[in-house]
Amino acid sequence: MPSLRDIFLVFLRLGATAFGGPAAHVALMQRTLVVERRWVSDAEFAELLGAASLLPGPTSTELAIFLGQKKGAAPGLVLAGLGFILPSAIATLAFAWAYLRFGSLPTLGAALRGLQPAVVGVVLAALVPLARSVLRELLSAAIAIAACSAGILGAPPLAVLLAAGALLALRGIRAQAAVALPALAWVFLKIGAVLYGSGYLLLALARSELVTGRGWLTERQLLDAVAAGQFTPGPVSSTATFIGYLLRGPAGAAVATCAIFLPSFVLVAALGPVLQRWRTSAAVAAFLRGVTAASLGLIAAVVVQLGAAALVSRLAWAIAAAAAVLAASGRVNPSWLLVGGAVLGLALA
Repeated sequence: MPSLRDIFLVFLRLGATAFGGPAAHVALMQRTLVVERRWVSDAEFAELLGAASLLPGPTSTELAIFLGQKKGAAPGLVLAGLGFILPSAIATLAFAWAYLRFGSLPTLGAALRGLQPAVVGVVLAALVPLARSVLRELLSAAIAIAACSAGILGAPPLAVLLAAGALLALRGIRAQAAVALPALAWVFLKIGAVLYGSGYLLLALARSELVTGRGWLTERQLLDAVAAGQFTPGPVSSTATFIGYLLRGPAGAAVATCAIFLPSFVLVAALGPVLQRWRTSAAVAAFLRGVTAASLGLIAAVVVQLGAAALVSRLAWAIAAAAAVLAASGRVNPSWLLVGGAVLGLALA
C-alpha cells in the first residue's frame, strides 16, 4: 500500500507531465499506476474510469481523485486531487501573467501542432490493454463500438454513458469589468458541477457564461484562455485559473481554480463509498460495466476526432506513429513523448 507521501508525489508528477487533454491523461495514469506501479489492475482502473466518466466535472481529475481514494482513503483523495491540479494551475497562472504583459501567446499554436499527433499515438497505445481487460464479451465490445460512433457523431457523452449502463443493467435484471469574487466563484462552481470531461464543452459553457451572458471576456480572450489550458500539463479545466487572473488578478485565479474543481472533490468523496457498496448489486455492477465499456468507446471517439484535426501532414502522421510504437513498447514514458511532440512543433515552426 503506497504512503500518502507517495500518492501526492506520484500525482504531482502526473500533473506536471500530463499534456494533451483528458484522453492523454487517462493513458498516462494507466501506464503509471497499472503497468509501472501496479497500484490497481486494468479492470479496477477501467471501473474507476467508468465511474469518473459518469460524474459531472473533469473526468481525468475525478479519476485521479478516485484512485487516490482507493489507495489512501479520504487523505489520499485530497492529496491525489491536489497533486494533479497544482502543476496545471501554476503553469496556467504563468501563461496568464505573460498574456497580460505581452498581449498574446504566439508560440502555443506551433507547440500544439506537434503535441496533438503525439497525443493520438499515446492514447491509442493505452486503449489496447484497457480494451483487453474490459471488452471480454461481445456485448461490451458492441457497446464500445456504438459509443465510439455516437461520440464521433456528436452525441452527448452523458446520454451515451447512461444508455450503455442501462442496457447492461436491464440485461442483468432480466439476466473583465469589476467582477465580484462571489460572482466569479458562482460561475465556476456551476461550470465545474455540469462539465463532462471535454475541453470543447468547457469552451461552450465558458462562452455562454462569460462572453455572451456577462460580457466579462471577449471571444479572443476566451480562446486564448482555452489554448493555454490545453497546452499546460494536467487538467484542461485549469483554463479557469487563466480567466480568473484576467478578471481579478491572483485572487481571481485562486477563486476560479478552487470553484471549478471543488464539485469534483465533493462528488467523489460523497459517491465513492456509495459506488463501492452498490457494486454488490448485480444490476448496479452491470450498469457500471456498461458505462466502463462506453467510456472506452468515447475515448476512441476523441482519438478519431483529434486525429482528423491533427494528422494533416506526413510529419504529423510520423509523430503519431512513433508515439504509439514507443508508448506500446514501454521503453519511453508517454509524458516525454508528449513533451517531445510539443518541442518538435516549436522547433519546426
